[in-house]
Amino acid sequence: MEYKSKSIFKPRARLLLQLGDQLIKNENVAVLELIKNAYDADARNVIVKMENLDNKKFGRIEIRDDGIGMDDNIINNAWLEPGSDYKEKQYRSNQRSLTYGRLPIGEKGIGRFGVHKLGEKIELITRQENKDEFVVDIDWREFAKQKYLEKAEFDVIGRTPQYFQRERHGTRIVVTELRTDWDRRMVRDLYRALFTLSSPFRTVDHFTIKFEIDRKEWIEDLIDWSEVKDYALYYFKVILKGSEITDFTYKFTPWAEMTKMTAKEISLSDQFIQDHQTIEVQSQENKKEKVIINLDKHNIGEIIFEGYIFDRDLKILGLLQEQTISQIKKYLDENGGIRVYRDNLRINEYGEKSNDWLSLDLRRVNLPTKRISNNIILSVINLKREDSSSLIEKTNREGFVENEAYNDFKASILYAIGLVEKLRQVDKSELRDKYSPTKQEEPVLHLTSELKIYIEKHVKEEPVRERIKEYIDDIEKDYHEINEILLTSAGSGLTLGVGIHEIEKLVKELVLTAKAENATFKVNDLIKDIQTTVNNYLSLLKQNDKDVFLIKNLIDSALTNVEYRLKVHDVQIIKAYQKLEFNPSIECSRRFFLSAMLNVFDNSIYWLEKKSKNLQRINTEFNKKIFINIFREKENSISVLIADNGNGFTLPTDKIIKPFITAKDEGMGLGLHITNQIMKVLQGNLIFPAKGDYDIPEEFANGAILVFQFKVLKP
Repeated sequence: MEYKSKSIFKPRARLLLQLGDQLIKNENVAVLELIKNAYDADARNVIVKMENLDNKKFGRIEIRDDGIGMDDNIINNAWLEPGSDYKEKQYRSNQRSLTYGRLPIGEKGIGRFGVHKLGEKIELITRQENKDEFVVDIDWREFAKQKYLEKAEFDVIGRTPQYFQRERHGTRIVVTELRTDWDRRMVRDLYRALFTLSSPFRTVDHFTIKFEIDRKEWIEDLIDWSEVKDYALYYFKVILKGSEITDFTYKFTPWAEMTKMTAKEISLSDQFIQDHQTIEVQSQENKKEKVIINLDKHNIGEIIFEGYIFDRDLKILGLLQEQTISQIKKYLDENGGIRVYRDNLRINEYGEKSNDWLSLDLRRVNLPTKRISNNIILSVINLKREDSSSLIEKTNREGFVENEAYNDFKASILYAIGLVEKLRQVDKSELRDKYSPTKQEEPVLHLTSELKIYIEKHVKEEPVRERIKEYIDDIEKDYHEINEILLTSAGSGLTLGVGIHEIEKLVKELVLTAKAENATFKVNDLIKDIQTTVNNYLSLLKQNDKDVFLIKNLIDSALTNVEYRLKVHDVQIIKAYQKLEFNPSIECSRRFFLSAMLNVFDNSIYWLEKKSKNLQRINTEFNKKIFINIFREKENSISVLIADNGNGFTLPTDKIIKPFITAKDEGMGLGLHITNQIMKVLQGNLIFPAKGDYDIPEEFANGAILVFQFKVLKP
């Protein structure tokens, strides 16, 4: 016997909770979805407030905006309707928000799942302008007790405004009885996600996110994008439309410390870019053929690809302060990559550490010296929402659906990256040539550098050549790590040692001054200097007394401070700089400048005395001398050269600027380390030139030679 009846799907109430767990990847995504709802609601300000996060029983998360709010109709037929097409209809009809003209970004209708991901209880308060306030209280545990979804009811209560009083309107969501005990890492990840939600290159007009937390120590050391980007050496901006590059900018901007390099800029008019303006890539079907990508074919619209590229080579980073190096590395490790934005709001997943969506790191394995990896680039891709409908966001908010349009989108980005990499390689090679270590500075790295040059010229097969160079890079990296390990054991006493070292110098001068003459005022001054050093040595490398000084006057002051030691040790000073007609001004800390000079004089006096005593044993006469001169470099920098006629540096110069490394019998090994750090603070360079780099008398050619390089103030 046959029969039929009408049936329907009867979704269980718990299905809604299961969908929420599956569709919302983690707590960060949940918070971001709620913030995007605020954006769709035409909010100008969003406040995320978090309390007691490490105790889920008492934890509290509040997200508050000043958007248009909701009435009971929207609450019942959109907010409480999972998968609602309310926003999708607005998007497809190009219905923009009234105040800021925004197209909705939450058309999937899954944002409200975020509140369940965060906690068991939710209170929603919302109000439209000049209307009543509505309140919804949800306990997801009670919700889950209902067998079928249609039986899970909520009260939507309308009332005279109590929270959004007077002219205020918007939406406030408070989540309590959290589902997870948050920790420091989770909060820091959320903080970074919140402040990368808007593109750093083009912030969303009239949309500000404020983050408040009672555990401020969890985020207090996080640095901002603006603190890092100025240390990028390379910048690019590529605009792609249809099958062409319609605009192109590439800039190489050396740091102030890179006085040997010159800035460069390349635009669309450059012949290299003209020759590569069409987006032509290798065919996936036939590797020997090339095909032209046409973005218009997929309705992708204009792509604006913009970013900064950094150099993490240890020799290059060594030009910066140690603290700055650490900050740059840490920031790039956490935030490096290429993010995607639509209407200046971020698409989830792209640019996250775990998602190498362009396979940049894999590309770099094959050509390590030429390719860009995620941990050296900070970049964004900007799309217009109304022009890129072929790029469809996945329901779970983890990027775009990987269709043909997406594949062509990726291919066009990689094409642009390839052009930038070629231009960068030219400047990178010149940078390595100019700042590769000399044999005197670093014999091991000098040899590896020469080996790279030899391989570049004589090994013709590119995969083999790049693989060998990669091995050399690994050797250099291991070499640096071994050096750091050897120095670590000495690091605990460094801070105290700096102070003791400075005190020791001043005491020596104090004793010699007291013996030389009855110089009451000068003795008092030296005592005051000792007292100041004792009180302030912990802040030795913090700049606090910058001013403008004539360089000759500074050198004269340094010599005055050490005049009695020079007399006692019978050291002759040759002041070649006094014959020069120019006397440029520099901006610096006088105290730091003098400290750096005195460290150098202290070293020269010691080694000249040692050479003199050795020569006396064989009855050889020796006149101890120190030569000082000033050299013009580029129009914006000068070099102060100090050379003695001793035996020169007996250790590699990259080692003697490390703490506690010294060839002195009873030395502390801090003088040149302090000097090097001071020069970084003063935004200058400490250089150990090779023989012949500067025009100096022959008698000083084999002695200890070093150079202080400074930026000159323009008149």
